[in-house]
Amino acid sequence: MKETYQNNIYKDKKVKTTYKYLNEDFEKLTEEHSLHSFSKIYRIGKSRNIKLWFTIILFAIIAVLFLPWTQNINANGNITTIKQEQRPQEINTVLPGKIVKWFVKEGDYVKTGDTILQLGEIKVDYFDPQLLERTKSQINAKRNSADAYESKAAAAQAQTSVLAAGRSLKQASIDNKIEQQKLKVRNDETDLVAINNELSVYKRQIDAGKIMLDSGAISMIDFEKRKVSYQNAVAKKITAENKLSQSRQELINLGIEQNISVMDYNDKISKADGDRFGSLSSAAATEADISKLENTYSSYDIRNKLYYVTASQSGQITKAKKAGIGEMLKEGEMIAEIVPDKIDYAVEMYVEPMDLPLVNKGQKVRFVFDGIPAIVFSGWPQGSFGTFGGIISAYETNVSSNGKFRVLVIEDTTEKKWPKNLRMGSGAKGIALLKDVPIYYELWRHINGFPPDFYKPSDTNKDEKK
Repeated sequence: MKETYQNNIYKDKKVKTTYKYLNEDFEKLTEEHSLHSFSKIYRIGKSRNIKLWFTIILFAIIAVLFLPWTQNINANGNITTIKQEQRPQEINTVLPGKIVKWFVKEGDYVKTGDTILQLGEIKVDYFDPQLLERTKSQINAKRNSADAYESKAAAAQAQTSVLAAGRSLKQASIDNKIEQQKLKVRNDETDLVAINNELSVYKRQIDAGKIMLDSGAISMIDFEKRKVSYQNAVAKKITAENKLSQSRQELINLGIEQNISVMDYNDKISKADGDRFGSLSSAAATEADISKLENTYSSYDIRNKLYYVTASQSGQITKAKKAGIGEMLKEGEMIAEIVPDKIDYAVEMYVEPMDLPLVNKGQKVRFVFDGIPAIVFSGWPQGSFGTFGGIISAYETNVSSNGKFRVLVIEDTTEKKWPKNLRMGSGAKGIALLKDVPIYYELWRHINGFPPDFYKPSDTNKDEKK
């Protein structure tokens, strides 16, 4: 073993000695023949500046660590719009029916009100081609009937007015008779008072005549005359009393006649009013039938117009669900989809729950859209190329189905406009800009797994103070 080891050492010394002699011979050969390629390749005798370069690079790295770095949150999203009416809209059929004719095809651009397709009726109740005319005739007939009822009510109203006038005249006539009868009663009462006075005189005369007859002052004939006069006065009193009672009874009869006349006229007026109200009720019922028929007529008219499905807004036709002529459509079924041509674009991004507290309304966001060339320096947004600015307009506080929170970003009008060739649903990568920090701080934060610094835009702080 010892001999083998000594032999190996001997061989190594021999190889080194040989390499040394060859190197010296190679240098002499290079100097004699002036071979510059060998001097360029084999930099023999040249000094190296490794320490200098290492020092420069080290100071450069340290200087870079103190450069400002803009913290950010990266999130992927899609192009959409914050206005519901500018999103792709379904074209639905209101009526069930069959397809008669298509007026457009997929990819066509239409304007508001352009016809998409024509539907045919499939319900038996609407097969009549003269359905509108017949319904209109029913409305006219009902209208004539209502006019007749109204005329009848007007005639009953006129009859009521005539009866009321007759009742007034009758009452005035009876009132006059009553006044006359009251005067007659007063006359009879006056006559009765006069007769009573006359009877009192005859009573005193007959009493005085008895005394004078007993004393012989007058004869029996004179006494009998006084007695006859007294009896005539009594008869006149009875006649006057009967006449007065008859006059009073006649006054009562006139009052009863007046009441009977009033009741008779009231009965006739009530009957006329009943006929008028009955006519008005029939007219109102007919008006209700007319309203129903007019409603039905309007429904039929609108239904005829709904056979032609039109575009609700301008845009491009996509996703046609039915293909052929004669295919059936159910009520409310989707026919096709229309993509509006005038869209205020926005971007919906989804951020992690950990980053949601760092998102605020009015915060600046940079975007890289799919298909748009861009050079991005996320920490130095000013040095990026091909990015576009946005402002956060809203963020949802309810988590989405993917476990993230949805954020809506609109175009920043203070910067360059977004590309015109953007399309709904295309992708966009968002970079929400946060606080400016040194690079060494950002590296330290990433190494320790800390979140970005909490930061709010200055505009938001001003609004909160207000």
